[in-house]
This record gives sequence, structure tokens and C-alpha cells, in this order.
Amino acid sequence: MFDFKLNDTVIMRKAHPCGSDRWIVVRVGADIGLRCAGCGRIIQIPHSQFNKQVKRILPHSERSS
Repeated sequence: MFDFKLNDTVIMRKAHPCGSDRWIVVRVGADIGLRCAGCGRIIQIPHSQFNKQVKRILPHSERSS
């Protein structure tokens, strides 16, 4: 389990078709809402799927763009 909040940037195991593997958390609830940092596409996935696919949460010093 990862500790994440709104507006955190996470790196997922699989890259989005646009090529970016960075996502911004835009919703926390029954589902996790993510916005692609590359193209801006928004998706929602269940907590269980999110926990399996997230690689790591970026520290504030590594968050660019």
C-alpha cells in the first residue's frame, strides 16, 4: 500500500499510449482518478488495481511539469 494524496505524482508500471508513465492523482474515493502528465487524459481505476500498478510516488524534488 502506498500513501498518496490529491495532486501527488505517481509512476505506473505500464506507460500510457502517449508515452508518459507519470500520472497525477485528481480524485481519491471508491476509485482513484488519474490525469496523464503527458496528454491530460483522465481515467478512473479501483484501489486494488491502482495498488498493483503503481511503481512509486515521486518526491516533491522530482516533480517537474
